[in-house]
Amino acid sequence: MKANVRSIVFTAIVTTAVALPLGAYAGGGLKGHPHLAGAQSALGTAQSEIAASQQANEKVWGDEGGHARKAKELIDQAKGEVDQAAAWVNSHNK
Repeated sequence: MKANVRSIVFTAIVTTAVALPLGAYAGGGLKGHPHLAGAQSALGTAQSEIAASQQANEKVWGDEGGHARKAKELIDQAKGEVDQAAAWVNSHNK
């Protein structure tokens, strides 16, 4: 029961962490940039899948040797770069 509650809470946190930024981008800086928006969405999916893998393997491999954590950090960095790419295009497309 306790593990089930942890699983539900973890899923809610991951969903929120992915959905909120994607919702903000829907009408924001990525508007008019369908490929960058697609990349941002794919990065969000990748982050969710890594989080799910971490949760599924929690008792077997712990933190997956730190590689999953590092991958999520790099995905966060990539998301920032996608935002900056859209911002740059928006500021130079006048």
